[in-house]
Amino acid sequence: MHHPRKDSFCPISRVRTFAFVIGTRPEVIKMAPIVRRLRNVPWATVRIITTGQQNELLENTLAEFGLKSDVNIRHRRNCHTPAILLSQLIQRLDKFFGELQPDCVLAQGDTTTAYAASVAAFYRKVSFVHVEAGLRTGSLDAPFPEEFHRRAIAVSADLHCAPTSAAAKNLLDENIPSKKIIVSGNTVIDSLLEIAAVKPPPPPDYPLLRTILVTAHRRESFGTPLRDAFTAIRAFVDLTPDVAVYFPVHPNPNAREIALEILSNHPRIKLVEPLGYRNIVAAIQNAWCVVTDSGGLQEEAPALGKPVLVLRNTTERPEAVASGVVEIVGTSREAVFNSLAELNRNPVKYKRMARPVFPYGDGHASKRIVEALFRNFVESSALPSPEIIPLHRAS
Repeated sequence: MHHPRKDSFCPISRVRTFAFVIGTRPEVIKMAPIVRRLRNVPWATVRIITTGQQNELLENTLAEFGLKSDVNIRHRRNCHTPAILLSQLIQRLDKFFGELQPDCVLAQGDTTTAYAASVAAFYRKVSFVHVEAGLRTGSLDAPFPEEFHRRAIAVSADLHCAPTSAAAKNLLDENIPSKKIIVSGNTVIDSLLEIAAVKPPPPPDYPLLRTILVTAHRRESFGTPLRDAFTAIRAFVDLTPDVAVYFPVHPNPNAREIALEILSNHPRIKLVEPLGYRNIVAAIQNAWCVVTDSGGLQEEAPALGKPVLVLRNTTERPEAVASGVVEIVGTSREAVFNSLAELNRNPVKYKRMARPVFPYGDGHASKRIVEALFRNFVESSALPSPEIIPLHRAS
């Protein structure tokens, strides 16, 4: 990996403007380390643009990291489809990019916000950086619509920050030039290790028993898949008296209503409102295992030595699966129940899955990304133009 010269971060002739477009709480967690580091260099001005996909959750999480949005792009709350949300976001982002004229736009992951930011930046001919690039499941509708968003974003991005070498290979296989790719690690590990190091106490209502931390919100699981998975979890808790569930319920009504219907009114199942990040980290640290369809928890829990059962049929994060600490179980009642029962009765398997592994980074991803921003958008533009050599010389 190329490292900048020792004098690379000296004062320069023009400060560059970097616009971070953020729509959801996970995006805050993964972008915050980059924002905070970038604000400490003399060559950058940072603007945070939020889109309100998860408005209250997002602003509260920004505050946890000592940040706040510079611009909050509101949209109508009747955006019931990705297409409607996308069209509104592109229109508003286009207007703001025209006013701000940033040198570079950054977005993270695969949300509608990230996809809209990439399209709006492309139309404005503004450089775009994709954080957490190259994740693939190989199935365009799993997860839906995120897999499409990832692939589409890759077409126009100027810099791809791949969290792993496997993600970088996915990009190379799609004919993305290697000079546009860095293997940075995942910035979620930067945030996770910072919080975990202080060992925050668990939430006051966290059960004292062996606790299953549950989260579920994926669009493709709405309806019968979630209903089956939750029914299996409740049945396992009924048959295992020393086990409890702690479930921060997602605000999306399609997930929330099923959770309340199936998991309410049980003495050892605690349904709570979404947690702040410090409380999430504490909940993971104190969990017996994690059952989730969240991409972030597939990255975070392995680093904290917690077994993960994934309520999906495929994952774009195969590295932890290969390490043996994450298991893809799907959402059928039988599969979810049997996976929990096996983890409970097989101490050898539990011990094998309950060990810290770090396939997604070492906590220095944001440092690598900021160095890459300097090389690609500051240092390179300050160098003299190379001599242009004709492809064919006259004889």
